[in-house]
Formats: sequence, C-alpha cells, structure tokens
Amino acid sequence: MKSISGAEAVIRCLIKENVDVLFGYPGGAIMPVYDELYKFQDKVHHILTRHEQGATHAAQGYARSSGKVGVAIATSGPGATNLVTGIADAQIDSTPMVCITGQVASSLLGSDAFQETDIIGISTPVTKWNYQITKASEISEIFAKAFYIAKSGRPGPVLIDITKDAQFELIESFEYKKCKNIRSYFSVPETDPESLKNAAELINKAKKPFIVWGQGVILGNAESEFIKFIEKTGIPAAWTILGLSAVPTEHPLNVGMVGMHGNYGPNVLTNECDLLIAVGMRFDDRVTGNLNSYAKQAKIIHFEIDPAEVNKNVIADVAVLGNVKDTLNDILKFLDKNNHKDWIAKFGKFYDIEFDKVIDREYNKKSGGLSMAEVIKSINDNTNGESILVTDVGQHQMVACRYTKFNQSKSNITSGGLGTMGFALPAAFGAKIGDPNREVIAVIGDGGFQMTIQELGAIFQSKAAVKIVILNNNFLGMVRQWQQLFFDKRYASTEMINPDFVAIAKGYFIEAKKVEKREKLNDEIKKMIQHKGPYLLEVIIEKEDNVFPMIPSGSSVSDVRLE
Repeated sequence: MKSISGAEAVIRCLIKENVDVLFGYPGGAIMPVYDELYKFQDKVHHILTRHEQGATHAAQGYARSSGKVGVAIATSGPGATNLVTGIADAQIDSTPMVCITGQVASSLLGSDAFQETDIIGISTPVTKWNYQITKASEISEIFAKAFYIAKSGRPGPVLIDITKDAQFELIESFEYKKCKNIRSYFSVPETDPESLKNAAELINKAKKPFIVWGQGVILGNAESEFIKFIEKTGIPAAWTILGLSAVPTEHPLNVGMVGMHGNYGPNVLTNECDLLIAVGMRFDDRVTGNLNSYAKQAKIIHFEIDPAEVNKNVIADVAVLGNVKDTLNDILKFLDKNNHKDWIAKFGKFYDIEFDKVIDREYNKKSGGLSMAEVIKSINDNTNGESILVTDVGQHQMVACRYTKFNQSKSNITSGGLGTMGFALPAAFGAKIGDPNREVIAVIGDGGFQMTIQELGAIFQSKAAVKIVILNNNFLGMVRQWQQLFFDKRYASTEMINPDFVAIAKGYFIEAKKVEKREKLNDEIKKMIQHKGPYLLEVIIEKEDNVFPMIPSGSSVSDVRLE
C-alpha cells in the first residue's frame, strides 16, 4: 500500500470501525480530515450540524437508537469547546461516543496560537478517556483504543485531539487492528459466584421485594434476561427515566416510574419493601430523594457493571458485579418460581389514588387550556407505542416519560443525569439517522427548543423525517413550577415572549402547524404522523400547568405531593 496522510488514516480507521455516519462542523485545524472525508463520502456520510453542540447531541441520539458508537467531529478552539456540553451529557448518561477534534500544529502547542485550546485538559473530567495525537503513526492504535473504550463495559465518551501536522504527515504503511483488550483496563468486573447465591437467597425469602431498573438493562442488551428475571420471581419492577422502554409499558409487573416526578406507589412503597433490588441503575439523587430516609427498612441488592457505583450512595447488602445480561441469566437457576399478588395489589391501590387525583384530571381534561398529558395521550393513540420518543428537559420531559407508552426497547431518548436543555432537537435527527425505519417524535418545551433551534437547518438538509412537537406555555415551565410552589410565585426571568415557531420552521422549508383547541389536537397529531418528511407542530398549552406527583427537593421518597 502506498503511503497515506494522517488525515486519510483517520477516515480509514472510521471505515474499519464500521462508522457509516458522523456529525460535525469543519474548520481550519480539522480541514485535512474533511478533505479526505470528501474523497470517501461514498463510505462515510457526514451530516453538517449548525453548531458543534448539535453534533454531539446528534451523535448521542444516533448511539441511543442504533446501539452503535456515535461520532462527532469539530475543529480546534471554540469548535472543540462547543462539544463539551454534549460530551458531559454522554459521560453521565453512559452513551458510547467518539469525538474527534483538530488542534494547532504541535510546534505551536502552548503558544496561545489562533484557535488553540487545551481541550484535553478541559475534557478530562467529562470523558471516559482522551488522547492528543501529535504523530501520524499513533492514529491507528489510538482510534482502535478509543472505540473499544467507548463501547466496552459501562459505555462513555472518548475524545481524540489531532494536531494539524499529524494530519498532514505521511504514514508509510497503514494497518488497523481492532482493540480487544487493554492492559490494566477491565471493562467488565468478574462476578463472584457467592454473590449470586446470596442474592438469590434474599430474593427467595423476601415477602415484599421491589425492583428498580435503569439504563444498564438497555446498555447491556439484557431486556429479555430481565423480563425472565421478573417473571420468574413475580416481583413488581419500576424504572428510572433512562431505563424506560426496556420492559413494555403494559407488562403486568411494570409498576411505573420512580423519582421526583415518578408514580405514587413506587415512590411510597420504596420505604415499605423488605428487599430493594437495583438493576443497572446508580441511585441518582432524583431517584432516591433524601438518602437518610431512603429504603432504610430494606435489604439492598445491587446488580451493577461499574464497581465505582456500588456503595457510592446506597450501601448494598449484596453487590452482584458484571454485565446484567450475564448476571441475571446466571442467577435464574438459583431462584424459586414465585408471585407476590397481595404486594402487587398494593401498587394498584396507590395507582388508583394517583389516577383519581392526578392522571384523570390531566389526561382527560374537558375544559380550560390543553394539558401536556393530553398531547402525549394523542401521540400514544396515533403511534400505538411503536415510536421513538426524544425529549428535552423540563416539565414536558417528565410528563412525556410518565405517560408515553412503549412496546420495544431503545425507544426513550432523553438527557437524564446532566439535564441538558437543547438536547432533543439534534438528538432526534441523530436518532432518526440511527434507526430510519422507526417514527421519531421529539417533544420539546418552548425554552429548550430555542437553545438549538438552528438544527432545523440540519434536519432539512439531511432530509430526516423527524416529527417535532413544541409544548408552548410561554414559560420556562419547570423553573416556574418551583417558583410557584417554593418561592411565593415570584416568576423571576421565566416568562418568555416567543417567536412565531411555525414561520421559523417554514423558513427552513419544514411543514408546520399550530394548534390551540382541544377538538383539533388529535387530527393535527394524526396529520403530523402521516406526513412523509419532517414536520413541526406547535401546541399551545396551559400557562401554569404543573407536573405531579412531585417529591420536593431534599424530601423523602414517601413525602410525595399529589397536588
């Protein structure tokens, strides 16, 4: 093989890793790679986002819907720093992503050259691994390591920074070997057989066991193993927002959502169960509320791939380390076939209370302004639980997660741990690129939409048939709710004077409509779903519509407000 440039080697590495699409924004320090990308565009498709943050969120959406590694690319300086929010989001939500940044020539490093930024130093706290390439000969090995680290074990984002001279430098012979292991890096911890037996003993003896599952079930491709586990044990199971969709909504053992805006029963009964089984979740503060009063009466079993998460927030009586796909399968032979009908019935009673006081009022309003829940109900009615839902951050996110029905996994894409406003619009078109055969619906608040509104351009140019629903209450709704409940209705800097969203969408050549009346909502949702290309539907909702149940910050999970 003839000698090739470092820039060409980058593209060849991506091809060897079966990367078919990447999201990015060109600039001076990454231009040699873009020049080679132009030559290989029949093998690697590049989508031009309108902002580098949009590239990372699109890569996240692509990874979450496809199960592959998402790839984002940007230039040095501001291009690189604009990636940081999306990288941080991917790190806390365990999303596999490789980010490639250009850098000034190695002779200029540390000289404050034009568009030089120490992206390695900046990104170190929010990446699983990062590395700066200064020699073209390093490219193959570093890219192989990067993809292996990003997708192995608990996934996460990796950043590779490449100096401009390394991109121009010639390599005599290009060879690429996929990485299968790294000395001193153990992606999946070894499972102690005794932990399986000890966990099974607690499960078999428990009278009121309760499961909370998280995204680890989805990331481990362990959905079928998890369903076998809950069906054999007969244990009621609730989800964190990132675990949502791993088990079909209508499954009889799926009892709903835990956390600040979760369902009444799962939250209250957390403090009544005698055994709490955590599966692929990390006991985030939005799930646990006040740790001093969280499940103190219960024994704790923690199924987890990341040893750093065990005993970090909640002390486990038994920790079962490993990929839950393996550990759930391995524990089955130790488990008794069981059912807990009386205990499950208690969840049903709490649901009835919640339905009367919250759900029915929101879901089946007859007068006043439209509620967020009514919009989600209409989406359910028109998609039959088969679509991918992408949400931004705020009230609409909690309502959408609470009420959307799902029949298959990898259907709920949202910013969980970081809570990034502006996530949904670019993540939605990334998700559509990642799984083009499924309907992708983005539900976004009027505030978050305006943070990445420019990505309508990327949607139009890439012809991604994303359906966008803006729930517009002319407020930063979640902040306003807190101001109403805890700050005596002092609505400081939360009311918004919004633009004409329909006109803006049409300016990007995207079909759009606005709906304000209840009797027209379902027809407009149906029209949006049936439209062949991208479509934006603005729905005007009640200005002061609140999300309940709600656990006030710092309170116990059993201190749930229903109104």
